Amino acid sequence: MASVTNIYARAFADVVIDGRLNFDQVLHEAQSLAALVSSSKDLREVWESPAIPAEQKRAVLDAIVAREGISRPVRNLVAVLIDKRRIAFLDAIVKQFEVEMNARLGFAEAEITSARPLGDGERRTLEAEVAKLIGKKVRARYLQDPSVLGGAVVRVGSTIYDGSVKGQLERIKEALSA
Repeated sequence: MASVTNIYARAFADVVIDGRLNFDQVLHEAQSLAALVSSSKDLREVWESPAIPAEQKRAVLDAIVAREGISRPVRNLVAVLIDKRRIAFLDAIVKQFEVEMNARLGFAEAEITSARPLGDGERRTLEAEVAKLIGKKVRARYLQDPSVLGGAVVRVGSTIYDGSVKGQLERIKEALSA
C-alpha cells in the first residue's frame, strides 16, 4: 500500500506544483472529498464495484464535483483512482500528498497541545519559536488537553518538545526520587 500511496501522492504533488495551484485549496478539496468517500458506504460501494461501468462512476463523481465546487485536478485524481480501482487508497493518498507537499515547500508539520485554546498572537509566537528551533516553516495543528495543566507540548515528526507544566512536574518528581 505504501508504494501505491507514495506514487499517486508524488504524481499529484507534481500536478499541483507544475500548475502553480494553491496548495491549501487543493488540499482542502481533496480532504473533503476523501472524507465524503470515507463517510458514505453507498458511494464507496458504487465506486469500488466492478459491475458498474466507469462512465457511470465518473458521472457520479462529476455530479459531486459540480455540487461541491471541486477543482479539475482533484476531480481528475479521483477519476484516475476510480478507473484504476484504487479509490480505497484515496484517504491515504491525500495524507501522503500533504506530507509530500509540505516537504517540497519546506514546511514541517507540528502538533501543538495546550491546556486551553490559544489566541492568534500566542499561536504566531509559538509557531515562530518552533520554526526557529527546527529551522523550517511550521504548519501547526492545535489540540487541547487539560491534563497538560499549562504551557504546551509540541510534536514535530517523532521529536517531542515538552514545555508543559505537567512535564515540568514529572521532571521534578524524577529528580527528587533519584
